[in-house]
Amino acid sequence: MGPTKDEWASAPRDTPAATVAAGRAAQELGLRRADFELAVHMGLVAVVTGPDGGRPRVPEGEIVRLRRQPGFPDELAERVRAVGTAEGAALLDIVPARFTRLARAGCFSPVTFYLNRYRAVVWLYLADELAAFAAREPGLLAGRTPLEMRTTLESGADWRARNWRTQRVDRTLNRTQDPWARAAVQASGLDPVQLAEVVDDPYERAYLARVRPEPVFGRPASTAARETMGELTLADDPDEILWRRVSLALELDLAREDRPAPRPGDDRGRSVARGARISLVTAGPSAPPVSPARAGGRMRQASPSTSAPVPARPPVPLPGAVRRATRASVKPSPLLLPPSGEPAFAGRPEPFGAPLPPGEVVSAEGRAAGGEPAAGRSCTGRSPAASKCGSARKGLLARWGRWRGRGAG
Repeated sequence: MGPTKDEWASAPRDTPAATVAAGRAAQELGLRRADFELAVHMGLVAVVTGPDGGRPRVPEGEIVRLRRQPGFPDELAERVRAVGTAEGAALLDIVPARFTRLARAGCFSPVTFYLNRYRAVVWLYLADELAAFAAREPGLLAGRTPLEMRTTLESGADWRARNWRTQRVDRTLNRTQDPWARAAVQASGLDPVQLAEVVDDPYERAYLARVRPEPVFGRPASTAARETMGELTLADDPDEILWRRVSLALELDLAREDRPAPRPGDDRGRSVARGARISLVTAGPSAPPVSPARAGGRMRQASPSTSAPVPARPPVPLPGAVRRATRASVKPSPLLLPPSGEPAFAGRPEPFGAPLPPGEVVSAEGRAAGGEPAAGRSCTGRSPAASKCGSARKGLLARWGRWRGRGAG
């Protein structure tokens, strides 16, 4: 008869670096597989991969740490409990139609989604976040909807996908340290046309595609889910597109200062790229470091055949009419910032790009709770040298001015 779970957790470890499979870890933590993957995505559970990639594994010490936390296992299960519209409305004691309106207005953000049998997107929300919203904004749960919120909803606005993208990018940046991998995270929100306008070097674009961090547990298995994921990850609002371009420009400046993108025949670049692919996939609150300080965020290592960037043809110039139409389609709003001190409306999180002036905060580390900028942080939220931050901000202002001038023309 084998040891019980309590005996397994309290037993001394002769090999502290030993790991277990994700399925075994989920069982030891009392979580369903979907809840376990969500806990990893949220950074509550640390997982690691080897130098050659492969499936993520959980250090045994991480399981012991989580099992010793107060309130285990109920508290951990409650932190990752995701609910749909019907259950969420029941938690807030409102009708599902009102719950959907609040979600569309951006009062709370979905944490994940799935496709139903009709291939429609079904958003899921954290129960903890819904409870916090109910305590923070009880006035939005009853009575008439505020006028500004009604106006926004009547115009067809839906903040659910945008808020989901924002949280996804922020959490990925939280577990990514390599400068080029961080730039690749920002680049993943732009379509190829937008990306080519910001990153005009084809070798840099190829490098960004190669070092982009993959989802911890891989991409969805079904074709429909992969297509939906690809559509939802792209920014689709002019203000959001502009903010993604600005964020990418900042991260790209820091990445170029760290090292240049590898080119054909650059042995040093290939070795650096291979080293950047060995990474800590995600770290828990107090998990010990298991990767180099400059490790990137990629989960799997590329095969030898793809270790060097494939030379890409220079971008083909678009006809004048197409260029003008492309620029017009992403022309920024003339009023990106709301009047000083005026909230969008009670309970609604500020738009990701709108309320932040250029050069303030880009990554998740520089944002305080609720998505607001944290005071005293650097322009990237990582505390780089003052000279780097100043040069990045100057480059940002220059790029933004040129892009707005082109769009206005």
